[in-house]
Amino acid sequence: MTARIERVATSGQFSLDGGTWDVDNNVWLVGDDEEVLVIDASHDADTIAEAIGGRRVVAIVLTHGHNDHVNAAVALRERTGAPIWFPFGDHMLWTAEHPLEEPDFDLVAGTQFEVAGTVLTAIATPGHSPGSTCLYAEQLGVVFTGDTLFNGGPGATGRSFSSFETIIDSIRDRLLVLPDDTVVHTGHGDDTRIGDEKPHLQEWIDRGH
Repeated sequence: MTARIERVATSGQFSLDGGTWDVDNNVWLVGDDEEVLVIDASHDADTIAEAIGGRRVVAIVLTHGHNDHVNAAVALRERTGAPIWFPFGDHMLWTAEHPLEEPDFDLVAGTQFEVAGTVLTAIATPGHSPGSTCLYAEQLGVVFTGDTLFNGGPGATGRSFSSFETIIDSIRDRLLVLPDDTVVHTGHGDDTRIGDEKPHLQEWIDRGH
């Protein structure tokens, strides 16, 4: 059975730099009827666990440290027994949300996960945050970009620990080099494709944010 991709929609709040915003997040499940990998554990462990059902969770993989992507991770680990993989470059963001808990493993460039016969490879894409990381599943023709690349451009960089120049470098050098038909599954909002975003790179640079 080929691995399938499921989207779980969750809602909650994102807080940083003294501000709080209501947000809707995409939680991604990659797997089959037996096992599944969770990408970003946002807001609602109950809803995510319901979507997992009785399947074995291979790993809980977090693309970056902003609270709206990690706030359900510890509760989901307790429910499933699955380890949390997290980019330690964002540890200051993790501890703001989970001061008494730690992730299990450092998510670094080249880390690979195998689930339902499919391999996902971590791509370091700093900019939105220092540790921001994407997951590329070449066999499925998809990349999970967290908040690095959206339908319409780069993720926000106007907050602490972010850099517009760095996110542009990451997108240009590590994402836009993927095949044009690669589907981009984002942390918020609608899917896009690499080939649909690539022509707009200079526009983003000129816009400057």
